Amino acid sequence: MLNDLNFVGWQFWLVALIFFIVIEAATVSLVSTWFMIGALVALILDLTGASIAVQIIVFFVVSTISLLFFLLVIKPKLNKKTEQLEKTNADRIVGQEGIVLLEINPLKNTGQIRVKGQIWSASSYHDLIIPENSLIRVKEIKGVKAFVVPLDETVQNSTE
Repeated sequence: MLNDLNFVGWQFWLVALIFFIVIEAATVSLVSTWFMIGALVALILDLTGASIAVQIIVFFVVSTISLLFFLLVIKPKLNKKTEQLEKTNADRIVGQEGIVLLEINPLKNTGQIRVKGQIWSASSYHDLIIPENSLIRVKEIKGVKAFVVPLDETVQNSTE
């Protein structure tokens, strides 16, 4: 039937390959990469004289295998690499100890700490006033402010 339509396989597969390349270039999200590989293999099969039926079957099989290979082998490794990326500056100080440079007083909106050589604006939980030179531990970052807890008992509640 395809022979009746004057089917020229290599031209069809070349157009399909270019089409999938254009789609992939436009989306840049691995949408048609599998079909590009299948079309390339089918193009090579046509040039070696394989039948049209074999080309079509191989196109679908190779495309499917390419997709499965990516999902089962490559993607898990990519996810591991992104999980192992170095933390940002803000993430690095969470859980770290530091020192109060300027008294932390949430009611006056004052406070400054030094952690790992970096100076951060700071606040405390429960309206605690933490005096200068006190040791603290960073619990979280909200915006550009580090929220800390004291490491010693020399703090007072500002509502007292």
